[in-house]
Amino acid sequence: QLQLVQSGGGLVQPGGSLRLSCAASGFTLTSYAIGWFRQAPGKEREGVSCLSSSDNSTAYADSVKGRFTISRDGAKNTVYLQMDSLKPEDTAVYYCAAIEGVPRASIHVFNYTMDQWGRGTLVAVSS
Repeated sequence: QLQLVQSGGGLVQPGGSLRLSCAASGFTLTSYAIGWFRQAPGKEREGVSCLSSSDNSTAYADSVKGRFTISRDGAKNTVYLQMDSLKPEDTAVYYCAAIEGVPRASIHVFNYTMDQWGRGTLVAVSS
């Protein structure tokens, strides 16, 4: 059974950091591009970051560029989203998603139909 298991998240003060994890079960993440998305209360889901399946290229939404970093650990079959300098407007449920065969990352990947989704994890940024 193909699954993406998310962990991390929680409550953090503005300016703080969190790391989200997205571990694949039943398939190998190195063959897939990974996207991180978020949905804030009352808002539509938006793409945050993506990592390609082939050349390890990355892409970020303007709102998180310079603060968030996506990475992959092939040995652990896990993708991470390191979030630094968090702001209250980063508060949302964060989802990871996988799509096969995207050799180069771009923000257009956020509009692709993903093959698999994680269940989401809440990130709350508040003092």
